[in-house]
Amino acid sequence: MAGSDAGRVTCPILIGREQELDRLVAAVSRPPAVVVLEGEAGIGKSRLLAELAERPEMDGRLLLRGGARRIREPFPLGPLVEALRGTGDYLVRAELSPVAGALRALLPELAPVLPPALDPQNDRAAERHQLFRGLAEVLRALEPLVLVVEDLHWADQQTMEFLSYALALPLPRTSVVLAYRGEEAGPAVREVTGRHADAVFHDHILLTALNSAQTGDMAAAILGEEGVTADFGAHLYELSSGLPLAVQELMALLRARGALIRLRSGRWARKAVAELDVPPGVRDSVRERVARLPEPARVVAEAAAVLHVQARLEELQRVSGLPRADTVAGVDELLVSGLLVEQDGSVAFRHVLTAQAVYGAIPLGRRQELHARAAAAVRARKPVPLGQEAHHLRQAGRLADWVETAEQAAEQASQLGDDAEAVRILEDVLRHAPLEPEHRSRLAVRLGWAAPQMLRPPEVIDLLSQALESEQPGLLRGQLHFLIGLLQERRGEDPGAQRRAFAAAVGDLAGRPDLVAWVMAALGRPIDPRVPLSEHAVWLERALRAVPAIGNPVEEVFVLGKIATSLGGYGDSRWRELTEEVRGRTGGRPRHRQEVGAYRSIAENACLTGSYEIAAALLAAAMREAAGEEWSREPLARCRLVALVLSCCQGRWDGLEEETALLLEEYDGRPFDRLGAETVAACLALARGELDTARRELPDVAGKAVAMGAYELLPLSVAGLLRLSTASGEARGALAATEEAVAVWDTKGLWPLAVRAAPALAEAMVAAGRQDDAAALTDRLATRLDGLDAPLAAAALAHARGHLASEDMAAAAHFRAAAAGYDLLGAPYEAAQARELAAGRLFAGGRSGAGELLLAAMATFRDLGARWDLDRAAQLARRHGVTVKGRYPGGPQGYGADLSPREREIAELAAEGLTNREIGQRLFVSPRTVEKHLGAALRKLGLRSRAALGAHLGTERPRSDPPGP
Repeated sequence: MAGSDAGRVTCPILIGREQELDRLVAAVSRPPAVVVLEGEAGIGKSRLLAELAERPEMDGRLLLRGGARRIREPFPLGPLVEALRGTGDYLVRAELSPVAGALRALLPELAPVLPPALDPQNDRAAERHQLFRGLAEVLRALEPLVLVVEDLHWADQQTMEFLSYALALPLPRTSVVLAYRGEEAGPAVREVTGRHADAVFHDHILLTALNSAQTGDMAAAILGEEGVTADFGAHLYELSSGLPLAVQELMALLRARGALIRLRSGRWARKAVAELDVPPGVRDSVRERVARLPEPARVVAEAAAVLHVQARLEELQRVSGLPRADTVAGVDELLVSGLLVEQDGSVAFRHVLTAQAVYGAIPLGRRQELHARAAAAVRARKPVPLGQEAHHLRQAGRLADWVETAEQAAEQASQLGDDAEAVRILEDVLRHAPLEPEHRSRLAVRLGWAAPQMLRPPEVIDLLSQALESEQPGLLRGQLHFLIGLLQERRGEDPGAQRRAFAAAVGDLAGRPDLVAWVMAALGRPIDPRVPLSEHAVWLERALRAVPAIGNPVEEVFVLGKIATSLGGYGDSRWRELTEEVRGRTGGRPRHRQEVGAYRSIAENACLTGSYEIAAALLAAAMREAAGEEWSREPLARCRLVALVLSCCQGRWDGLEEETALLLEEYDGRPFDRLGAETVAACLALARGELDTARRELPDVAGKAVAMGAYELLPLSVAGLLRLSTASGEARGALAATEEAVAVWDTKGLWPLAVRAAPALAEAMVAAGRQDDAAALTDRLATRLDGLDAPLAAAALAHARGHLASEDMAAAAHFRAAAAGYDLLGAPYEAAQARELAAGRLFAGGRSGAGELLLAAMATFRDLGARWDLDRAAQLARRHGVTVKGRYPGGPQGYGADLSPREREIAELAAEGLTNREIGQRLFVSPRTVEKHLGAALRKLGLRSRAALGAHLGTERPRSDPPGP
C-alpha cells in the first residue's frame, strides 16, 4: 500500500491544500510577515507546515518550530523556549547585545553563547520587558527566519504578550506563522493574530475539511491506486467528514484488518465525544490499532498518553514500568506505526486526538498508577514543570501532594506575572481539594488578589465567602471582606453588598495601612444609594489622613487618585490640588499599573464633570505608559474605555462606533467596566437616528447604572432618554422612570456630574406641564452648585433656563449663553443643541440672526453625523425658508468624496510620520480604527501610500521609521 511503512499510514502527497501551501510559502517569503494558520484538530495544519519545510523557497531560511501544551505551565514562553533551545550553533558567531543576557535563566542550553546575566530588577514588569527585548535580539541574530508557533490556543499569557510585542516591532527578516484551533481560540488569540504593524505582510489561512472528491483522492493516494470508486469515496467522506486525520486513521484500521471491502460494516459518527474531544471514528480506529500492537508497545503508548507531552526514553520507561529493552522496543514499534513521532531526542504522539483516544481507554486504577509514576518522572526534570507534576498528582488521587505542588505552581505563576494561570490553579484547588479552614483562607486571599487583575475575572466570590465563614478576626478576614467587595465591584454586583463588604474590612486591616486607606477611599465613593454625602465625606477625610502612613509612594499615589476622583464628583475643588500632587509625585508620567490607574480614574470623573482638557491630558499620559510593551492588556483597555466616554463628550465621534464595538467585546464578562461603552453606544444610537435601538438601550443602561452604583455615567443615559421621550410625546413616563436617578443625585450630592442632565429634565418637565417643578429644580441646583467646582453648571443651567423662559427673547438669550459656555468647555454637540433652540425662539419672536445660528448648529450636527438632530433642525429650516446646503451622497455622514474631519485628522498625523499606534494614543482610538480611516482617506485622495500624504497635504514627513500600530 502506497503511503504506508510497516503499519504506518500517511498520505504520500498533499491533497486539497495546494493553494493554501502556495499562499503560505508566498507569505513567509516576503518578511516581515505574519501568517495565521487556523483549523480544527486533525485538519492538517502540521502536515502543511511539514510541506513548507521542504519547499525550495525555504533554502537559506532557518525554520524554528515550537508549540504550546494542553497541560499548561506557569513557566512562561514555552513555545519560544522549545523553538530556540537548539540554536546554539547558529548563535556562536552572533554579536548579541547585553540585553540577551536576560535569557540565561529561560534558556540555559544557550548559556555558552549568551552575554552575562543582567542584574536582577525589583520590578517584575521591567524584568519581563528585558526578557522580551532579549528574545527579539536573538531572533534578529537568527534571521532570515521563519518562526512557527503551533497550538497557540494553549499558549501561556506571556507567550501571547511577547508575540504582540514582536509583531509590533516588527523583526525585519522574520516571518511568523501562528497555528491554532479556531474553536478553542479565545479573545487573546484573536487579538494577537488580528493586530500587526502596517509594514508587516499578513495572511490568514483557514483550513477546511476535504470535500468528497478530495477524500477519495486521499484514499487512493494512501492505497497507491489511480483512484477509487465514487461510491467508496463518498462513503469514506461520510465516515470521516473530510477530516484528513480521520481519513488516515480509518485507512490504517482497514489496512490492518486486511479487509478494505468491509468498510461499510462500520457506521461511525463524526461528532466528538465530550470527555475525549475525539471523533468516534478516530477514537475507535486508534484503539483497535493499539490493541493489535505487541504488549510493550501498548504499555508505552499508555505511558505516552498519560504524560501527554514530549517525553524522553527514560521517562517513558519510568512511567511504563518496563525494562529498558522492552521500552526501546515499544517506542520503536510506535514510531514505525506512525502513532509516535521523534523530535529532538524525545517522542510524542503524532496527533493529540490519538493520545486522547489511547488515554480514554485506560482503566481508572491503571490510570492512577501511571499518573503517580508520571509525577515522579516529571519531578526529575530541571526546572521542575510544576503544572505537569500537579496535574499528575491530582489524577493519581494524591490530593494532599497535589495541593502542595499546585500552590507552588500558582506562586511561580504570580511571580512571573501570569495572573490568569494563578487564578486557574487556585480556583481548581479551592473547589476540589479538602482543605483546613486556615489553609483555605490563605489560598482564597491569594485568589482574591489575582482575580481582579484579569480582564474577565471568573466567578470566584463564592470561594472567598466560603473561606470567610470559618475565618476569625484578623488580617485574613479583613482581606477576604475587602477582596469580596473589590470583585463585586468588578462584576457590577449589588452596590449595597459592596459597601457592606468594604465596611466590614476596615476593622480587621490593622498592620496594612495601604489597604486601610484604600478601603476608606472605596467607602468614600457613591456606591450605595442609601448612604448620604456626609458619610462618604467622612470616609474620604479619614482616607486622606491615612495616606502618609502607607509608606509606599506608588500605593500613596494610587489612593490619592481614588480620593481625587470622588472629590471631583462631589464638586470639592481639592480634587484639583490632589491631581497636581499626583502629577508632581509621578513627574507627569505614571510608571506603574497603580499610577496609571490613578491617572485614569481622575480623568474619568474630570471628563464627566466637564473638565475635558485635564481629562485629556491625564488620559494621554496614562495611555502612553499603558501602551508600553511591559504592560498587560488590561490597563490600556480600561484607559480606552475612559477615552471612549471622553470622545463622546467632546464630539469626537468619527470611528467611535467601531471602537465601542471592540471594547464591548473585550469587556464581555465585566458588566461594571463595560457600562461606559454601553452608555456611549446607546447615546450614539440616539444621535445617529437609530431610534428603535435607542428606545431599547437607553432605559437599559440607565437601569444598569442605578443597579450597579455607576452614578457618574448615569447623567449621559438619563439625558438621552429624556430627550428622546420628550420628542416622542412621552415626557411624563420618562420623568417617572428617572425619579430614582434624581433621588440618588440629591442624596449623594452628585449634581456637579448630574447637572449635565438638567436641560433634558427641565424640557421634559415643561412638556409634562410641570413648569413650576422645573423652575424649582433649576433654582435648587443653582443654589447647591454655587461655590462648587462644577464646570458644566453655568452652561447646563443656562440651557435649562432657556426651556423655562416664556418670553422668546429671554429664552434665546439663555440658549445662546449656554452655547457659548459649551464652546468654552469643548462640547460641540450640546452647543449645537443650544444654538438650534435659540434659533427656534428667535424665529418665533421674528428676530434676526436665527438663520445663522441654525446653519451653525446644522453644520455641527452634520460633522458629527448626528442625523436625528440634523433632520429635526432641517425641518425647522424648511419651515422658516432657510436655504440648507444639500447633503453629499456616499456615506451615512454625507461626506462623499471629501474627507471626514476624523479622516483628515488621521491623514495629517500619518503624514507627519506618526504610527497607527501613536495616532491612536493621541486620538484615544484603537490602531484598527486608525487603519480603517487612513485607508478610507487614501482611497478618497487616490493615493497608494502614507508617504504620498505629505506631498498631497503639504506636510513634510519628519521620520523615516516604518509605520506600525
